[in-house]
Amino acid sequence: MKILIAVDGSSYTKRMLAYLAAHDEWLGGGRHQYTVLNTVSPVPARAAAVIDRDTLKSYYAETSEAVFKPIRSFFKKQGIEAEFVGKVGHAPEIIAKMADGQDFDLLMMGSHGHGTLGNLVMGSVTTKVLASCKTPVLLVR
Repeated sequence: MKILIAVDGSSYTKRMLAYLAAHDEWLGGGRHQYTVLNTVSPVPARAAAVIDRDTLKSYYAETSEAVFKPIRSFFKKQGIEAEFVGKVGHAPEIIAKMADGQDFDLLMMGSHGHGTLGNLVMGSVTTKVLASCKTPVLLVR
């Protein structure tokens, strides 16, 4: 199975990883191919215009790496190999586009469950991903 794991470093990411660890059917040495995705919101255009391109790239990379560091450690302890991908943009669009565009069999993500009244059960990012993604989604809350 080719599995995309969308992470943001929150406690909901930790819950999702705990769920993954508690269900050995998801682990199984080498049976699955994992890609861990973190999206970083872009710096506003006016600010980006006055920031050196290398500084901006470094900021995005460091922001994603701060999220990836504990996940890398978790995966190493579990004996799981994964590809780590940091992208810049609007999270729901990036997640759905990557899940569908790279033929993933499953998208795993944690749901914050905050936002407007209509998003009490699922977070707004989750709601938008579900609305625009054709890949099956496993939500952990």
